[in-house]
Amino acid sequence: MRKFYVQNFGCRAAQADGAALESLLGKKGMDAASNWGHADLVVLNSCTVTSEADADLRSTVRRVNRENPDARILVTGCYAQRAPEEIAALPGVAWVVGNSDKTEIPDLVADALGNYHGQIHVHDIFARHDFLSAPVEDAAGDRARPNLKIQDGCNNRCSFCVIPFVRGRSRSMPAEQVLEQVRGLAENYREVVLSGVNLGRWGREPGSSIRLAGLVKRMLEETPVERLRLSSVEPMDLTSELLGLMADSSRIAKHVHAPLQSGSDAVLRRMHRKYRPRHYEDRIRTARTLMPDAAIGADVMVGFPGETDAEFEETFQFIDSLPFTYLHVFTYSARPGTPAASAPAQVPMPVRKERNKRLRDLAEKKNLAFRSSFVGKALSVVTLGQGRTALSGNFLKVELSQESAANELRDVRIGAVSAQGLLEFHPLRIL
Repeated sequence: MRKFYVQNFGCRAAQADGAALESLLGKKGMDAASNWGHADLVVLNSCTVTSEADADLRSTVRRVNRENPDARILVTGCYAQRAPEEIAALPGVAWVVGNSDKTEIPDLVADALGNYHGQIHVHDIFARHDFLSAPVEDAAGDRARPNLKIQDGCNNRCSFCVIPFVRGRSRSMPAEQVLEQVRGLAENYREVVLSGVNLGRWGREPGSSIRLAGLVKRMLEETPVERLRLSSVEPMDLTSELLGLMADSSRIAKHVHAPLQSGSDAVLRRMHRKYRPRHYEDRIRTARTLMPDAAIGADVMVGFPGETDAEFEETFQFIDSLPFTYLHVFTYSARPGTPAASAPAQVPMPVRKERNKRLRDLAEKKNLAFRSSFVGKALSVVTLGQGRTALSGNFLKVELSQESAANELRDVRIGAVSAQGLLEFHPLRIL
């Protein structure tokens, strides 16, 4: 096997793991292929957060096997950790490697002899404490905004979520290693995105004397990075210190993403979430006061078992009352082995879908109002690729008036709202 192709499914942490695997396979003398059709080894880095994610992985395995039957398929990631036998039975799968054994993949494929099917390499994820990360030069993959994973795993036990059981305990990349990575990335990229499975828990291990806000402060003081962006942070970890730091520094993207899941106190309790709506509201309103132009987003789940019409209305009204600029709305999907999967009063799927649509419509309304408020104003953007697309610090897509090289950080004046984003002002543009 000389050529490999890695396809990632799911979250930013999975994307970072995929970048690390690409780097490690390259160090074994293999070359990256442009697509799976030209690869001898196809690595599918799976997600299992919903049943749809599982189905997407299975469909991709069958398609790869159909289009490139000579390729060996290796499935890794969260779905592989959760249900290895299920994946091993799929046509064309040579290896199933859990998150527990991800670091062994380069040696595993390098030592492979003969043709075989369905080898399983999955062990107790809670016995693993190592941290899979990409070297500085590879952390970006093909992205203009490199995604640096600095935390993995989760110690929470939300009743609907399988991720702690496929990612293991919360663990952090050491501070000095994080700073080294950021220094290296800052040499080539204008913006660096900090990510993790539960990013706000960085540095919470016993004996640690520094938390996420302290780490970010050190990044600003000890590295030349021009812009830092924090990915999702749980509301209880949006401390006043962290929000104040974000507000005070022009080098931190004004972008807050705090998972909500539900605006109903009763539903949050059944979900085993660690905050109440009043706590969440306080953090969001504090963020808006400190950063009037910030993007503020949330993950919201509809159709959680037992969610009544009245409880959904609580969520709808709660979201409507807060200054969100976008939402990621998810329809509840039962995950095997979680308490919610066997809970009574499962909400009918048509009801879940109707609630999903109502929240998406509300999110579109809020996002349009937010985008419209920037017409005639200047925004700082980073260009995303050779072309006309850029992303503002407050998470708005901007279509530039002319083509631009990737990875440039500059100010643009907004001329109009587009269907999904904003248009840079151009005196000759006809709207």
